[in-house]
Amino acid sequence: MTERETTYEAPQGEGRDRQPAGQASPAERSVGDSVFHRHERAVDEVPDQPAVIAPGEKYQLSSAGRRWRIGEIFKLLRKYEVWNDITPVRLRCLLEELGPIFVKMGQILANRSEILPQRFCDELRKLRTDVDPVPYTIVRDCLHAEYRRPLSEVFSWIDEEPLGSASLAQVHRARLVTGEDVAVKVQRPGAQQVMAQDIDIMRSIVRLASHFVQTDQFVDLHDVVEELWESFREETNFIMEARNLDDFYEFHLGTKGISCPRPYMKLCTEHVVVMDYVDGVSISDPDALIDAGYSLKQLGSRIVEDYSTQVLDDGFFHADPHAGNIIVKDGVVYFIDLGMVGRMSNHDRLIVKDIIYSVAEGDVPKLKDSLLRFAVSRGDSGALDHAAFLSDLDYIVADFAGLDLKDLDIGEFLTSLVNLARKNDVELPSVVTMFARGMVTLEGLLSEYMPHVNMIQIIRSHIANEKSTYKRLEDGARELSVESLRAARGTLEAAEHIGLATRMLTRGQLKVNTQIMGSEEVLRHVGGIVDRMSMSIVIAGLFIGSSVVYYAKIEPVIFGIPVIGFLGYASALILALGLGREIWRNGHARK
Repeated sequence: MTERETTYEAPQGEGRDRQPAGQASPAERSVGDSVFHRHERAVDEVPDQPAVIAPGEKYQLSSAGRRWRIGEIFKLLRKYEVWNDITPVRLRCLLEELGPIFVKMGQILANRSEILPQRFCDELRKLRTDVDPVPYTIVRDCLHAEYRRPLSEVFSWIDEEPLGSASLAQVHRARLVTGEDVAVKVQRPGAQQVMAQDIDIMRSIVRLASHFVQTDQFVDLHDVVEELWESFREETNFIMEARNLDDFYEFHLGTKGISCPRPYMKLCTEHVVVMDYVDGVSISDPDALIDAGYSLKQLGSRIVEDYSTQVLDDGFFHADPHAGNIIVKDGVVYFIDLGMVGRMSNHDRLIVKDIIYSVAEGDVPKLKDSLLRFAVSRGDSGALDHAAFLSDLDYIVADFAGLDLKDLDIGEFLTSLVNLARKNDVELPSVVTMFARGMVTLEGLLSEYMPHVNMIQIIRSHIANEKSTYKRLEDGARELSVESLRAARGTLEAAEHIGLATRMLTRGQLKVNTQIMGSEEVLRHVGGIVDRMSMSIVIAGLFIGSSVVYYAKIEPVIFGIPVIGFLGYASALILALGLGREIWRNGHARK
């Protein structure tokens, strides 16, 4: 009996070895072949144990592969003429052609308007991740390498035509030997290696550039690269995605109308995810949803309400809720592709609620306190200019607090808030930027496909309805009592400090140290002026003193010129030239 007959059935009219359209890239073929050969050797040597890869060999990085990849990148840079006034469209196409890591970097930069102009950010939000599929034979070999047993023991049938193909993985429909219809997500061979190589190259470029260009943008780019690395580690480990699916499914067991595909954990590996097959209608096809009898407004409201629950109640949310990741079947909204999720502690969720209410109430000090509670660091020195921070927050509240709910762009608000915190050296945890990016993505989905859904109104209502009136009053009374106790303690401490200061004052032991905030630049400028004036006095003194020595003919004398006078003139000339050069350089720098 042939392998074709014993493993699984091929679809009618399709040969087992037929190769569908789309070829693997040279990088995928070369790296992928080495991966498969290594797996095959491991299978032959240790049939009952998974292959063990040393940490240093995990991504198969080499100097030769690095040089090859750098050469490929430079070819694409020349193709798109990046040095010749690159346009937003050309930048987007370049990133798509460079590969998954560059696409991911573009998606992150799309929300970083402090680094790129807004027109570039708008265009980068259109980045697509769909690519030509790899041949089915490679997918089959990958499954063999992962399961290390005949596929007939796992699947009774696998469709050779992929349901979808992205830059990191592609999905095939299949049927388990137990009869369940499933979707099998298989990681592209070599994708991990290429992505790791690209991040390594990016790190080197940013690290090298930071030595020559000391700007906030390069500091931010360093953070972008590190965010890419963390995202890469999560998205390329499909075990984590399977666990995310399992957690999301458990969280929504009691929720009507919201779910996700159920994973089969025993069949999931680092490079393969097996989950229920859901044949639904994508949110990106509103006409099909309307034809199927769905109300776009009701679907949108349900999605936003559940997303509010994910963020504010569960603390576990889908971090990339774009249209391609949400489908509808039999009245149930399914979130798919949970490779990127955010997790918030109860502490973080309370702060998010405080931030939303602070802006709604125009309470700038409360907004500042909430952000500082969120902060993981406050600059290198730990110092923070609270006056400047409050002033910047005043502008944000002025821009957003006065808007009607229907006009409030919560995605833009959160992005502005993150950018402002970064400007003031207040570093917020990555979950905040992930939440902001998720809200921007969800808001873009609603504005394009469900424009009549008011997201901020639903979120505000969700928070307001979260507790009963009695519970809110109880919490308010508890908070008031805590604040009153804190104020009373502060008053007692202040009285004690005043008494101590009074005793020190009567004994002549009180000293006052005054610091004028924001005056450092002025003081440096005044110090420079004083230094130049002092040097001018020294030069004038040398010139006058040398003239006195010259006319007094103080010995020793050479060629009729007193040596001391000559040295004084020479010193005055050198100092005057140096002072003039310094004044010219400072004036030129200001221009």
